[in-house]
Formats: sequence, C-alpha cells, structure tokens
Amino acid sequence: MNLKELLHKESFTREEIISLLKLQKGEEIRELINRADEVRREYCGEEVHLRGIIEFSNYCTEDCLYCGLRAGNLKLQRYRMSPEEIIETAKQISNLGIFTIVLQSGEDSYYDKDLIAYIIYSIKQYSDVAITLSIGEREFDEYRIWKLAGADRYLLKHETANPKLYSIYHNKQKLEDRIKHLEFLKSLGYQIGSGNIVGLPMQTEEDIADDILLCSKLDLDMAAFGPFIPAPNTPYRRRKAGNVMLTLKTMAVARIVLKNVHIPATTALATIDEAGRIKGLTSGANVIMPDFTPMKYRQYYEIYPNRNTIKDDPSAVKALLTMQLESIGRKISSGKGDSLKLIFGNDKISHYPY
Repeated sequence: MNLKELLHKESFTREEIISLLKLQKGEEIRELINRADEVRREYCGEEVHLRGIIEFSNYCTEDCLYCGLRAGNLKLQRYRMSPEEIIETAKQISNLGIFTIVLQSGEDSYYDKDLIAYIIYSIKQYSDVAITLSIGEREFDEYRIWKLAGADRYLLKHETANPKLYSIYHNKQKLEDRIKHLEFLKSLGYQIGSGNIVGLPMQTEEDIADDILLCSKLDLDMAAFGPFIPAPNTPYRRRKAGNVMLTLKTMAVARIVLKNVHIPATTALATIDEAGRIKGLTSGANVIMPDFTPMKYRQYYEIYPNRNTIKDDPSAVKALLTMQLESIGRKISSGKGDSLKLIFGNDKISHYPY
C-alpha cells in the first residue's frame, strides 16, 4: 500500500500509525500534514474555536517529574485567585465573545467541591458559556456535583499510555486509575478531553501510537498533543525538549485517525516555535486556548518556562488572533465549540450547509 492509499483509510492498525509517525522524507511529511488539513476541513470546517483559560491556582499536591508546579518545587511562588477574581475574569472573557471558559489549576484541594460548584454556578448565572474543568483527579462525587452545578467539559490528560512510564512520571500512580476517571466523567455526560506530551524522557513512537489509540478507545471530544518542555527545579530540568516536527506529525496522525475531535494548537508548541500556533492549525488543529489569567499571577503558573502566551491587554487578544487566522484563511467561531460528536456524529461537516 502506498502512502496516499494509507492516508485515505478509514481505520488504522497500530503498525500503520507507527509507520506514519516515523515518516522522515520531507515530501512524505508534507503529504501527511496536507491530508490532516483536509480531514480537519471535512470534519471541523474553517472555524477555529477559542477556549479562554483561567489558571486560578498553581498549588499542587502531586509531584510529577516533568511539571514545574510539582509539590517538590520549593522555589515557585504560589498563588490562589479568589472566587470573585475567577468569576470576574470569566465575565471579561465572555464579554469578548469567547464562549468557553477553562478553569485550570494544579491539584489543589483548597478549592473543595462546594467552592468549585459555587464558582461554576456563578459564572453560569452571568454568562452563557461552556465551562471546562482542568483540575486533575478528584473524588467521583465531586464530578457529580460539578456537573449538576453546570460544568460541561473535563480535561484530564493521560500524558502517556505506557503504564510503566506513567508510574515513573507520576511517582507510582497508575494509568488505569486515570482511565477510570475519564470513563466515569464521560458516563456523567461530560465532554471529555485528554492527550499526551510528545518527547517525554524514554518515550518512543510506539508509545505515541498507543496514545492515539487510547484517545480513540476513550472516544474523546478533545485530544491535545503538545511538546515536552523541561521545567526548572524538576528532575527532568536537563532533559531534551520535545521535537516540533514529531509533535506536528502526532497532531496530523491524530486528526487522520480520530477525525471528529477537537485538537488544540497548544501554547507549548507556540513556546518552542514562534510559528507553532499556525503550524499546528495547518496540521489538523482547530482550537486555540488563549490565556486570560490576570497578569499579576500569570508568570507564576510555570508548568514550563517562558510560555508563549499573548501578553497584550485582554481586549486585544481576539483581534490579534483574528488577524493571524485570516492569514491562513480561517476564522474564529462564534459558538461554544461543543463536541463534534454531539453535533454531527461521525458525519463530515461539509454535509451540513450553513
């Protein structure tokens, strides 16, 4: 089977995914990325969905080896935003015409189930937005309460589908537990997101293929693939950063395999390559997640160093992104960016004229 035939298959074996990830010739990689862009257009259209992130706490009880927020990083200045600050920032995002709010933090039990529920409910009273939680593993009854309070989505990256590597990166935590949380969240009606980090120490292309297959098995609504960036004051601070091209190939293969999922062009990709956001959007991505954390806190959410967030006044963010997207023939969506499965099932968006 030649490459063109392979790229137009409807389903893929593990071996076929690995072979695509290992493509090295420039013309073959271009063919892969062009096909991913075609599939993105077929299933997602030309709109790019914005998710406004509020990083409301950098406290974390976990000690993951790659993350700058790890509990063992005693040099990081910690902060917590008040509920009022979080709610006000969410209002600002909504007023800009961005209708997904991502509430993100380390695993910080200071924000208990009632406080998170209050924040969710309050945002929903003021703004017609979708709320995504990205706050790590919590108790199952908390997930239930937050869904009732109005949460719509939950982002919980698995980072690696290799159980041995997972236990190393996460200090003997188990991959199977992370998967159980994702499956339970889905059973409650959350739209769920997960994904990996490309270029973690000891990772292989075979591991990345398993990541994509796990995303397929979980039937995700959003799948995120960003490069590893070494963080100061972590055990992996001197390790090599993830490769841009491998990250783009991973995104492209994921788009071709998974088809009707949201895939973001991550901040990490834009951090290790100034053109990373645009490269991601032309390699299968259809989501951007601009950071709206207040500037007085933003520098301390250091999961990795020198993050390439848009540092302009929040009111300028959307205009800047609009110009960037117009340069590649794309436009910002005016919707909430709900699951493509929820809206269209397995059909291509081109089947639905607007």
